[in-house]
Amino acid sequence: MRAGLYEFMQWRKASSTATKSVASGRGAALARLLLVVALAVPAGACSSFNNLFTKDEGVAPDEPPEKLYNEGVFLLDRRGDYKDAAKKFGEVERQHPYSEWARKALLMSAYANYEAKEYDESVSAARRYVTLHPGSPDAAYAQFLIGSAYYERIPDVTRDQGQTEKAIAALEEVSRKYPDSEYAQNAKKKIEMARDQLAGKEMLIGRAHLDKKQFTGAINRFKVVVTQYQTTRHVEEALLRLTESYMALGIVGEAQTAAAVLGHNFPDSRWYQDAYRLVKSGGFEPAENKSSWISRSFAKISPFRKDQ
Repeated sequence: MRAGLYEFMQWRKASSTATKSVASGRGAALARLLLVVALAVPAGACSSFNNLFTKDEGVAPDEPPEKLYNEGVFLLDRRGDYKDAAKKFGEVERQHPYSEWARKALLMSAYANYEAKEYDESVSAARRYVTLHPGSPDAAYAQFLIGSAYYERIPDVTRDQGQTEKAIAALEEVSRKYPDSEYAQNAKKKIEMARDQLAGKEMLIGRAHLDKKQFTGAINRFKVVVTQYQTTRHVEEALLRLTESYMALGIVGEAQTAAAVLGHNFPDSRWYQDAYRLVKSGGFEPAENKSSWISRSFAKISPFRKDQ
């Protein structure tokens, strides 16, 4: 499920292009942090970083925060060494915890760990940033990182979806707290994809019940899709499966309603064709009962209704 922040913020250029990155809207939070390097490091200094340290070299306890920070940026930006970059940013916070450099390094640590696929560490750093600096202009990005880290660990539908639920909760915080930020729209897109995953899980379990002729259990699962995940791609099949389950139980009225609602909202759907044939095979026609839970729940939240 990895979508990567690169699609949202192609900021990874040398510090001389950081200002251009801000102007083009490719991730203002990280561009601001990289711009610090452009202001703090003399021209040509980056080329000397290779000689300043090696991977095995310990960090002197009295190193200036800007030196540690810039070394971290060099490792991240020029070498793509995200794990060691995260360590450098961590040293800034450890050695100079109350400095402005520590604030910047905390967010960079969250990003570096995200790129290194160290998602627990990324979430931990980003959460601390949001807690310690809720009014920062970069708090929206930190919250977005939290959601993205959970999102990257969304498993396939056969497994537990706890990570999916955490991703949705964290990304919804971006939309709720920072609706005007550059990350809000991307957060909404990820939320929709994550919700589709949860709907897919319900469909998987519902089909399994249906195969075993456990119709009540199947109906309960398909009902969740119709009432909670109606804007996902699974709702059409869920309505067909409800038609199938209710017909099997002899609850014809609900089967007719499920087929009718499917036809009203998705007339060209292949699932509707199947539902129509199923109802007709029993000698009935699709007919919507407005008092049915299917009709009421669908009419209340569906963006597809034509008769509202």
